Amino acid sequence: MLIYTAGVDEVGRGPLAGPVVAAAVILDPAKPLQHLADSKQLTEKQREALFPLIQKAALSWAIGRAEVAEIDQLNILQASLLAMQRAVQALSIKPALALFDGLYCPKVDCETQAIVKGDQTIAAISAASILAKVIRDREMRELDVQYPGYGFALHKGYGTVLHKAALQRLGPCIHHRRSFRW
Repeated sequence: MLIYTAGVDEVGRGPLAGPVVAAAVILDPAKPLQHLADSKQLTEKQREALFPLIQKAALSWAIGRAEVAEIDQLNILQASLLAMQRAVQALSIKPALALFDGLYCPKVDCETQAIVKGDQTIAAISAASILAKVIRDREMRELDVQYPGYGFALHKGYGTVLHKAALQRLGPCIHHRRSFRW
């Protein structure tokens, strides 16, 4: 019997707008992937190129998310844990172990381990980091079309000078986190 390990990471804790998106990935040891790294260390082009390769090579992968209302209600840490929990629960294969990037593990139906900088050292966590980042960035580009003027396609919701100026000029939209300071 095979014992499956999932790598889990989230994207979107720091932005002023948009959801927290998490991914869980169970990689196939028979299909090692090259060039995996923390999504923040890769260019957008590199992440986009790795995205379908990860999806195809993984034994299972899933996305979990926490929406803006949940972030505002729970706080960003609890919302991040909820998104990661949802990603693990959505896997088509139940892992025996889930490795989480960072300091904390959500409650899931398997053994867990938190690994600081795991997205830099554990291939499955790196893969999860890439999937979550690509999906969230794509969503923020879509929001840019729906809510012009905020610059979501450029800053992906982070608190850049451009974004803060847009907030001053336009006020918040429904995708802005009210519990965050602008």
